[in-house]
Amino acid sequence: MAVWLVRSRTFVHSLSKKMGFLGVYPSRSSWDASFMQYSSSSSAILSLVDNRYGSRPYGFFDNSATRFLVPRFKSTEPERDLDSQHIKEDEEDHDQALDFPGGKVPFTSEMSFISESGDKRVPCYRVLDDNGEPIVSSNFVQVSKEIAVKMYSDMVTLQMMDSIFYEAQRQGRISFYLTTSGEEAINIASAAALSADDLVLPQYREPGVLLWRGFTLQDFANQCFGNKADSGKARQMPIHYVSKNHNYFAVSSPMATQLPQAVGVAYSLKMDGKNACVATYFGDGGSSEGDFHAALNFSAVLEAPVVFICRNNGWAISTPTEEQFRSDGLVVRGRAYGIRSIRVDGNDALAVYSAIHAAREMAVREQRPILVEALTYRVGHHSTSDDSTKYRPLNEIEYWKLTRNPVNRFRKWVEKKGWWSDKDDSELRGSIRKQILQAIQIAEKTEKPPLADMFSDVYDKQPSNLQEQEKLLRETIKRHPQDYPSYVPV
Repeated sequence: MAVWLVRSRTFVHSLSKKMGFLGVYPSRSSWDASFMQYSSSSSAILSLVDNRYGSRPYGFFDNSATRFLVPRFKSTEPERDLDSQHIKEDEEDHDQALDFPGGKVPFTSEMSFISESGDKRVPCYRVLDDNGEPIVSSNFVQVSKEIAVKMYSDMVTLQMMDSIFYEAQRQGRISFYLTTSGEEAINIASAAALSADDLVLPQYREPGVLLWRGFTLQDFANQCFGNKADSGKARQMPIHYVSKNHNYFAVSSPMATQLPQAVGVAYSLKMDGKNACVATYFGDGGSSEGDFHAALNFSAVLEAPVVFICRNNGWAISTPTEEQFRSDGLVVRGRAYGIRSIRVDGNDALAVYSAIHAAREMAVREQRPILVEALTYRVGHHSTSDDSTKYRPLNEIEYWKLTRNPVNRFRKWVEKKGWWSDKDDSELRGSIRKQILQAIQIAEKTEKPPLADMFSDVYDKQPSNLQEQEKLLRETIKRHPQDYPSYVPV
């Protein structure tokens, strides 16, 4: 298969060059007329992006019933404006440029190394200030009252669910838990900007995406308590959610493995012509894995409709970002791989919503990957197995918890719009608390999955080695019943 693909691409490259020499390529304007059909509902943000980048596929046999296309976009071509002087010289003397795959590369007599960093850091897109006031001349996607109220309600629900489930783990009622404290805006706002048809490959700190899509509090409790109502049949440790009905792939503990998988899923959507994309989440720590780099490279080369959403919360467990990389965060890495990128304030729900909305539109419409770096802060411990006060100061945590709180900031904006009140907030919090406690009580009383579920769902017909393992386990339980929980049906 790999040999066939390489030969096919070589054939296309060779033939396209010959057709270009023969003048068979259609004019730029004809391609613009045929392919630059943008939706009239595109936001101002998308219009600005389009004016800067545009999109133009190369092709030939334009009037033929059999059209053979090799899509490429402007952003994947060399940015000639950076070397306009050399390009001008190249036009005068073709010998002064190297005809290399991807475009002509101009020569220079000056030995100059590319700087390891820019003079200034990449700016962070923001809509609301810390007091919930819209920044003057801010450009963002408008949000209706219905969506805004649901966004805030789900952010509060996520915040309260984390608090109560964390305490349940401390009481010994569940074995493990991990909160999203400080990152509620990334969870809910990004989910709100996606379509229900978009597929999600999460890391482990994105339960808010499931909550937005309709995963109930009872569903969350069933998974954390590992009962027979859990859609994963209690095979995963707590917070490793999965829901086929909500297009949410299973959480996997190994770091960054979801990233190259997301590219493959996105490429399948492209092959099937689906009007959807893949959204995959990861932290700054995940970007230090090789899978991150492989995923970005493959997505750019294959032009897969995938949105990479990085939650740069400053800490990879106890490792700060300055000990992970020397680059200006993650956003600058996109350009190195030929991927359009943006940095956004992850504690600003409106900014996250607008950025992901625009990224999703570009990914689907132009069939390209997009990288979004959301700057935020992990207010809670990494998990219930961690004590973050051992490696970071308390005043730093308190500053982000109080001053930069994403839930409080968005509430101020919703209240100023006249869509929310103190009474609404009190009623919501009282109702959510009651629902969560009730869900926990039901989950605790629900029977555990049968022992046989450990060996099912992998093969259509159980192989002999699994049959032998199941038999051995049952015999061991009979010999040592005191060492096995009595509440698990054998």
